[in-house]
Amino acid sequence: MTERLLRILINSFGTILLPGLTVTIPLTILSFGFALVIAVTVALVQFAHVPVLEKLARLYIWIIRGTPVLVQLFVVFYGLPGVGILIEPFPAAVLVFSVNEGAYCAETIRAALESVPQGQLEAGQCVGMSYLQIIRRIILPQALRTAFPTLASSLIAMVKDTSLAANITVTEMFMTTQRIVARTYEPLALYIEVGLIYLLFCTVLTRLQAWGEKKLNQRGAQRS
Repeated sequence: MTERLLRILINSFGTILLPGLTVTIPLTILSFGFALVIAVTVALVQFAHVPVLEKLARLYIWIIRGTPVLVQLFVVFYGLPGVGILIEPFPAAVLVFSVNEGAYCAETIRAALESVPQGQLEAGQCVGMSYLQIIRRIILPQALRTAFPTLASSLIAMVKDTSLAANITVTEMFMTTQRIVARTYEPLALYIEVGLIYLLFCTVLTRLQAWGEKKLNQRGAQRS
């Protein structure tokens, strides 16, 4: 490795990491938080078999899961201005990632809800609990515990997917790297460097996932 390339990598590390901490991570957290709200709502609508709303939920999941997230980003950021709806890059990215991830997480949570034994629902009814109380206190906590590993994996995947936000001018890690590459003409080394930073973020989240699963398993063992 030449002295020039080493100097470029050292100087660019902080320049790439900063938008990772100030843009990529906040974008991931906000998007995934909203996605969970959407997912729980859509999953509960399907689990309860609410007329009309259940069909709308299935339609939402079908459309979102059947179209690329990059296309969705372009529709929202570049397409909506054509009908007078202007959204800034960061909010547009949050909106698209939330709606997109919400569709996938909704199916994860729906499957987890359906895995809870029917006897749990009947037991709640026997002690006089309302349907909403049963869902909130009995069914949903168990379902979320079951869905946790898959949801955590979705969060890790979202960290990487946020690189697509560069296509709508969100200045996150990947776009920052592209700008440095355009200035230094060292694409291989710099793209490997940003890849390692993504790997660092995902490794931390993977460790947190393992810790969370361990805590949930311990709680489950204590209750049983």
